[in-house]
Amino acid sequence: MNRTAIIEQIDIHHSEFRHLLGSLSETEYLAAPIGKWSAGQQLDHICRSVGPVNLAFGMPAFILRIVFGKANRPSRTYEALVEKYKTKLAEGGRAAGRFIPAMANWAQREKLLRRLEKMVAALARKIEKMDENQLDTYILPHPLLGKLTLREMLYFTIYHVQHHQNLVLSNPELRSGAIQ
Repeated sequence: MNRTAIIEQIDIHHSEFRHLLGSLSETEYLAAPIGKWSAGQQLDHICRSVGPVNLAFGMPAFILRIVFGKANRPSRTYEALVEKYKTKLAEGGRAAGRFIPAMANWAQREKLLRRLEKMVAALARKIEKMDENQLDTYILPHPLLGKLTLREMLYFTIYHVQHHQNLVLSNPELRSGAIQ
């Protein structure tokens, strides 16, 4: 997937996620099956996940190289990255530390939705300024997947929001027909 396609996919999937969360009633937004996150917590988690990616993509290339290093292998394909993530989840991998969401708060929903929209737009602008080679040269650490090229981190960002959207949609506490 090239830079333009990546930007498009990030925008499409985060927009769909924001639309879904914006369409939920307060009860649906706060409903959490036992041992699972509510839709509001899913939103908070996505914000907590996109934030560091957005921050890293704002760093000059030489800082990325000094702090995180350079890739010693080609970037994986989108499909291979998704498969690796699914494998890690199947092995019991879960969010930890700063990526664990706070309790959902209905009053904060619109603020979080706007924050996510702004972060995704800022990330898109930063990706536009990079060339294809940079996406495959520099790496970032991922807490579950290890070292990823910038391109792989963007692939993760695309899939990650879809994964959490599916978790929201699978919540049996949502009223039938409310979500489409």
